[in-house]
Amino acid sequence: MPVEFIGAIRTKPVSELNNVQNFLNENVIDQDYIRELTQAHEKGGFDRVLVAYRANNPDSFIVASYAASISEQLGFLIAHRPGFVAPTLAARTAATLDHFTNGRIAVHIITGGYDADQQRDGDWLDHDNRYRRTDEYLEIVRRIWTSDTPFDYEGEFYRVKDAFSAIKPFQKPHIPLYFGGASNQAVQVGAKHSNVYAMWGEPIAAIKERIANVRAALPDGRYIRFSVSVRPILGVTEEQAWEKAYNILARIQKLRGGATLIPSEPSQAVGSQRLVDLAQKSEIYDKCLWTPIATATDGGGNTTALVGTPEQVAEALVDYYDAGVTTLLIRGFDLVQDAIEYGREVIPLVRAEVARRERQAVTVGN
Repeated sequence: MPVEFIGAIRTKPVSELNNVQNFLNENVIDQDYIRELTQAHEKGGFDRVLVAYRANNPDSFIVASYAASISEQLGFLIAHRPGFVAPTLAARTAATLDHFTNGRIAVHIITGGYDADQQRDGDWLDHDNRYRRTDEYLEIVRRIWTSDTPFDYEGEFYRVKDAFSAIKPFQKPHIPLYFGGASNQAVQVGAKHSNVYAMWGEPIAAIKERIANVRAALPDGRYIRFSVSVRPILGVTEEQAWEKAYNILARIQKLRGGATLIPSEPSQAVGSQRLVDLAQKSEIYDKCLWTPIATATDGGGNTTALVGTPEQVAEALVDYYDAGVTTLLIRGFDLVQDAIEYGREVIPLVRAEVARRERQAVTVGN
């Protein structure tokens, strides 16, 4: 199966190397930066870009709509938190945008791992109840997208009568659903509803185990793909790559006041806890999976890195492909420059190797 590459766009140049307060000040939306970043990914051969969700960020659907208007082929993975708008409205919003982009969107379901961020939008459910709500939410969304007749639904969190949408997705049978979460509850809900199950960058053995767990939870007849997110740090030589990596780590530590961050928002996200546990056990896994940034950020988001030359990083990404991963989400710490470098130095190597293996498989099969 071909490999899919996903990058990330933001509305102004900010990352772990900047003070997050910079994002909250004026000029949160820099249209020139969005244009530059979007076009860097499109020219670099990315299939999609992630548009993230957070309670104080600009709306991800509107950001994706603008970015789609200034691109031609690039797809958009729109992060979306269930529970803050009605599922019927969310389904119509996504279906409408799917038509205006000619089928270039997918929706990434993020149930939420930080109570404080949920509460900013008025959500007081705990972790487990949020996943039960997400299950109902996606049940309704998928039915709105696919049902030819009105339907009723009565659950614990949602109740609708004669629900129906005249606008159906451009993509059939519906818009692709990506799903993130590492808890047992996440596995059950993601296996039931999603097309792609997303994981942060863990060692190959751990990724294989997680893939097996999700597949074991799949209802009969369902097929699912898998995604891994990592932060490549490239150098012309291996030594230069590691020097760059430690410089990035030092800047993050200085900004956050030390190597170990006491989080202002305790995470209920099992995925974050897993990254921190891995980092405490070892600094390097496999060929070049590097974990200290996960410790420095308390496992916040996608914070494990692949460090090395383009050839070494491409080889490590292919190892994930061999483990059963067909979507690779790669983003850096300088989003524009790193997207350009990934598109020039890494993506072609991975695509060529995957294509070679596919040809080889066909030859062996014949």
